[in-house]
Amino acid sequence: MARKKEYLEEEVIEKAMALFWKNGYETTSMQRLEKEMGINKFSIYSSFGSKNGVFVECLNCYKQKLNVLLEKLLVSDKGIEGIKEYFYDFLEFSRDENSPKGCLITNTANELGDNAEPEIKAVLLKFMNEVRAVFAEALSKEGLSPDDIESKADYYIISMFGLASSSKIFTKDQISTYIESIFNKG
Repeated sequence: MARKKEYLEEEVIEKAMALFWKNGYETTSMQRLEKEMGINKFSIYSSFGSKNGVFVECLNCYKQKLNVLLEKLLVSDKGIEGIKEYFYDFLEFSRDENSPKGCLITNTANELGDNAEPEIKAVLLKFMNEVRAVFAEALSKEGLSPDDIESKADYYIISMFGLASSSKIFTKDQISTYIESIFNKG
C-alpha cells in the first residue's frame, strides 16, 4: 500500500522556486532542495522524477504568477500603452521585497543558455513565445501592418529581457528611464 503524501505539492514547489530563484539552477543541489522543501529526496523523486522535474514545475508555477500580468494586458484595449504598463507591472513584480530580484525565466536563460536540458529550454521558449504573442495582440490594436506588428513584438520581447536582467542591478529610477526610452522609440 502506497504511503499518503504528507505535503502539498504546491507548497513545496513554492519553496523550491524561491531557492532556485535566489541561487540559480546549477548551484541548487538536491540536498538544498530537500532541506528547503522539507521533504526527503525519495519523495522528491517520487513526485517530480528529478531535479529537472522539480525545476520545470517551479518554472510553471512562476509562469502562473506572471499570467496575472499577462491577462491584464490581454483584456486591455490600450495597445502600446498597455505593453508599457505591463513593463511597469513586471518591474514591481520583479522587485518585490518578498521575492528574489529579477525574472526567474530570464535568470535561467542567462545561467543555462545552450546548456539547458531540452525540457527546460522548451518551457523557456514557450513562455517567451506566449509573452511575445500577447505583445503582438496588443500591437494589433494600433492599426499597424503585420510586418510592423512582428518587428515591434520582437523589439518589446527583447527589451523585456533587458528589463528583467537590469532589474537585479539598477535603481527603480534608472529602470523607469529605460522603460520610457523604449516606448519613446517604439
